[in-house]
Amino acid sequence: MNRKHLAAAAATLALVAAGATTAPATAVVADAPSSKTIVKNLLSPLSLAVSDDGTVYYSQNFAGQLFSKSPGKKPVQHFQGKKGEEVGAVSEHHGSVRFATTGKKKLLWGIGGSGKPVKMADLGAYEAEKNPDAGAHYGFETITPGCAQQLPTGPEAPPAQYTGIVDSHPYGSAIDGSTTYVADAGANAILAVKGNGKIKTVALIPGVPVVITQEIATAIGFPNCTVGLTYVLEGVPTDVEKGSDGKLYVSTLTGGPEDGSTGALSKVYKINPKTGAVKLLADNLFSATGVAVADNGDVYVSQLFPGTISRIKKGKSVAKPYYSSKLTAAVEWTEDGLYATTNALTGLEPGSSPRGKVVWIG
Repeated sequence: MNRKHLAAAAATLALVAAGATTAPATAVVADAPSSKTIVKNLLSPLSLAVSDDGTVYYSQNFAGQLFSKSPGKKPVQHFQGKKGEEVGAVSEHHGSVRFATTGKKKLLWGIGGSGKPVKMADLGAYEAEKNPDAGAHYGFETITPGCAQQLPTGPEAPPAQYTGIVDSHPYGSAIDGSTTYVADAGANAILAVKGNGKIKTVALIPGVPVVITQEIATAIGFPNCTVGLTYVLEGVPTDVEKGSDGKLYVSTLTGGPEDGSTGALSKVYKINPKTGAVKLLADNLFSATGVAVADNGDVYVSQLFPGTISRIKKGKSVAKPYYSSKLTAAVEWTEDGLYATTNALTGLEPGSSPRGKVVWIG
């Protein structure tokens, strides 16, 4: 089964367990900050980075494009991928830019002083060789052969039990000196890429156990013998940032509810890049696709389908709505305010126009 089918099955589990048939409504934020549009009419702007001088780097993922816009100037295109190639995982630090392409190959690229994109590492080849979550077990923790035989079959059906498949989809990145950290949503892992192209696994994202209720079983077509069993879904990282405390902050899609009372779906983890230790920071989120860390330790998380950016204040473990829009995908912190992308999935339907934006929030 490929990841597209797994994601569809996971979404069904999540929504049923949350008692919802649609994504949560956009939160109404009291005393919300104001915003200003920087760039508009974008197709799938799912990734974003901002330099010290205010230059904004942004992707049009499904168009395979990378752009930048400096204050008072017109946008400049830096990269055009091949047909069907996706561009994302954009980051910037002191003039160096990183981004990734996801096509036949999954590559990490860098842009430095020359202004020309240079291939830095083959993430797909690393996944094929190492497959970091090969030893992780997903699906039912335990299930009898007789019950397993009653499970639905076909390309859309979730498998009874399986281990990590070979799959790479770099979705987020962060630069720290000569190291680039990559949130690989296919590998379910955070990777570290050195300047010489050498790659290592920093940490795996934990799987998410979901107890199958009668309601879930009925919705997804599981037999009654699965009620009460635990099904472990994949933990999928979507973005990574390094905080001033030296820790990595990672937003994830977990494919299922983390709390039966709230129906929360997404988590933010704090990871020690030296030891790989993973610590849960917050889990009351839905479809978290971006994370940003302020110098004071506050963490901001963009949630795609609620259209909300939430803030986790330093020392706290609960995310509270901070800003609302539509389809908020990426978020970046700067001393001058937040930057984010909104309307990120507009223009994908035939006859519709892309209305994606990069906005400043202050």
